[in-house]
Amino acid sequence: MAETVTRTEADAPLPKGFRGAEQGWPELSRIPRPPRRVPLLGDVLGVDRRTPLQDSMRLGAQLGPIFRRKAFGNEFVFVWGAELAADMADESRFAKHVGLGVANLRPVAGDGLFTAYNHEPNWQLAHDVLAPGFSREAMEGYHAMMLAVAGRLTDHWDRVLAAGRWVDVPGDMTKLTLETIARTGFGHDFGSFERDRPHPFVTAMIGTLTYAQRLNSVPGPLAPLMLRQAARRNAADIDFLNRTVDDLVAERRRTGRGEGDLLDRMLETAHPQTGERLSAENVRRQVITFLVAGHETTSGALSFALHYLALHPGIAARAAAEVDRVWGDTPTPGYDQVAKLRYVRRVLDESLRLWPTAPAFAREAREDTVLAGRHPMRRGGWALVLTPMLHRDPEVWGPDAESFDPDRFEAKAARGRAPHTFKPFGTGARACIGRQFALHEATLVLGLLLRRYGLGADPDYRLRVTERLTLMPEGLRLRLERRTPAPAPVTVPDAPGSETGGGCPVHGAGD
Repeated sequence: MAETVTRTEADAPLPKGFRGAEQGWPELSRIPRPPRRVPLLGDVLGVDRRTPLQDSMRLGAQLGPIFRRKAFGNEFVFVWGAELAADMADESRFAKHVGLGVANLRPVAGDGLFTAYNHEPNWQLAHDVLAPGFSREAMEGYHAMMLAVAGRLTDHWDRVLAAGRWVDVPGDMTKLTLETIARTGFGHDFGSFERDRPHPFVTAMIGTLTYAQRLNSVPGPLAPLMLRQAARRNAADIDFLNRTVDDLVAERRRTGRGEGDLLDRMLETAHPQTGERLSAENVRRQVITFLVAGHETTSGALSFALHYLALHPGIAARAAAEVDRVWGDTPTPGYDQVAKLRYVRRVLDESLRLWPTAPAFAREAREDTVLAGRHPMRRGGWALVLTPMLHRDPEVWGPDAESFDPDRFEAKAARGRAPHTFKPFGTGARACIGRQFALHEATLVLGLLLRRYGLGADPDYRLRVTERLTLMPEGLRLRLERRTPAPAPVTVPDAPGSETGGGCPVHGAGD
């Protein structure tokens, strides 16, 4: 029977800092946990501190759609069942929770869009100011810049192909997406494709993400001692990120207006109702947020998609045939032509299903409630939704949920699924503001690469997923072949009086 929570308790202020599961779940003992709990250390047997997400996925498969883990005195509740996750998507009862992993990034991004607490006013201010930067009109303006950066990638891959070498997929996708967000958002060029090594901004960014991940794997009181050297490196990384962005903003202020990009909006746009503007400090935090989040997750999504395309030549051939059919001999596809690559988009969605590069999101109860009618929660109680496990729930995706099949996202199949079962960009009001930007960029790039190259997998490669709060395939290389696109089909108009139908010659009836 659910515990009754009194109104006095419900009205009490939420505790500051980390809130353990025992504070938010009155009937915590009913939630399964690993069987071999070690005093003081918790559920640490058989886990790898470098892969906490994949360890949690393994435990979730064993323990069921809701379970708990304890590490160094901190207990967490995890959810992956579709019914439970859908209930937590109810915005009237649940909101975003800035959990430990995200909170560890606050020294870098402060109250930026991704890391802001719900009560911080700068989130709504920045969201309202920046949302028009992701409108259709704005996206059409970014398209040409995306094409230009993609051209630098294909020039690089042409040189690698001519030299008979393998391409470094994660490294090159990181260069691509960093340059894309830097140019479209801030009018800046990091020169990534002219460098033999990653740009120092990328090195510093990966350093801060890795450090934030490591903080989750050591006892809080011991972190200053155990991570002393890593903390010094992290401080230097944060300082470099801040200086890079400060220089970028100072250059914009010195030279004047850009081309109406995100930085212009941050510096010049007032809130349409209140007249408020973003402070200089918040501008810095938003720029860092977009540079980090705007390229790290998309580079991972592209890398996973290319991995699966190389593993499945039939799927790659079908996707390439769609590009040939839809784009024809157009030298550079227009903005509207990208959305017509429906099968390519399914490939991307299926890659994001298996490995959503932002692999979890936390939700907290706005008030005392009962999750899915079974698990009482106090106000402020929270859980972490494991997105890769939600995307593998056999009750939603079938017994073959581990297999790669883009036709899961065919329109009829997608309409037949319950809502809130596919969440690669989070949920609710705090879902990723740049999701349409990322999807357009990734679909465009996949189309360009499939049009130009055949993708050869390394027969010795086995997928290894590296975790630094986001996910990326580790050590992925591909062999390229230059591909000649098939000629576009010739459509012969029906003769007068013909009884044949007038179906679209480009998209079959299934699309």
